[in-house]
Amino acid sequence: MAVPKKRTGHSAQGHRRSNWKATKPETTKCPNCGETVLTHTVCTACGTYKGKPVSLKDRVEEVAVKEEKKPAKKSTKKAEKVEEVKAEETVAEVTEEAPAEETSESEEK
Repeated sequence: MAVPKKRTGHSAQGHRRSNWKATKPETTKCPNCGETVLTHTVCTACGTYKGKPVSLKDRVEEVAVKEEKKPAKKSTKKAEKVEEVKAEETVAEVTEEAPAEETSESEEK
């Protein structure tokens, strides 16, 4: 590993670091509310970016609206119809069996 033979002086160190300095962050004004905002970031005051709402609350509402508009898949409709038919058959079987049980009880008495 390389080891320096002599220490770097304060002047040489300062000359080397002369281009290493802090810069002010770039800021712009929000087109929606006029608040000062860092460039390429969402406005913290109104939650918009490039004039479009992107805050979490707005995104949740947009997703909910999109989910309501989606049509159901065809396979799920077929499955629902099959379940409805099965439910109707079981209801019909139960109603048919009930009077038969009552008549058998009355015959036994």
